[in-house]
Amino acid sequence: MKTSTFPIIAASLFFAMAAALAADAEEPAHDHAAASSTSGDVRCVPVEQRAGQKLGCHVLARETLGELPTPVYWHLYEYPSRAAADGAKGKHGSVIESYGKVWLLNVADANWSASGGKKVARVGPLPLTHGGSYTAVYMEATFMPGMKSQVHRHPGPEAWYVLMGEQCLETPGHKAVVRAGESGIVPEGPPMMLTGTGTGERRSLVLILHDSAKSMSLPATDWKPDGSCLQGGG
Repeated sequence: MKTSTFPIIAASLFFAMAAALAADAEEPAHDHAAASSTSGDVRCVPVEQRAGQKLGCHVLARETLGELPTPVYWHLYEYPSRAAADGAKGKHGSVIESYGKVWLLNVADANWSASGGKKVARVGPLPLTHGGSYTAVYMEATFMPGMKSQVHRHPGPEAWYVLMGEQCLETPGHKAVVRAGESGIVPEGPPMMLTGTGTGERRSLVLILHDSAKSMSLPATDWKPDGSCLQGGG
């Protein structure tokens, strides 16, 4: 398991990219309109608005979690059926169906586990900067190379677990590539843009863990990416 941390000097922010621990291992969204082509910026929309589109970013579930312990992690389990996952989800778990599989997702302490399922990943720790209630928003995002999100920021951390392909995150002064079987985390605050890279379709599960009193995402107009994710390397 590899873990890399990239300091963002401005405002003492940081970006952390971590390989997930494998097998031990309606609120309008502003961050990523679902796209059916590889051009234009992508923002996340409710899955009910998918309208048969394969590409884009779709909100699958949201769960108000209240106050959280620290450190806290995102746990991802796979189940053979929705009934089995529902029986194991506990108080704050969310069951979703994505990419032909049934998933149980939860935000909890490092030792949390779910019975009867296959543990796929534990992502974290997730950086929380304040107390109070948090809401988990779970999404799936399917990009082709060259597709990119709007430039945005969140009032809480965003995390990804990449199932297929490759993506690149650009923040002020840094970029980081995340590939299948790896995860990425960006904390509350910094502006960012995600780009599909590599040679084929990128699929990922996404968590935004945001302050319940605020919108999950806001456009970031104070920074312009330099396009380094499309310039190779990383």
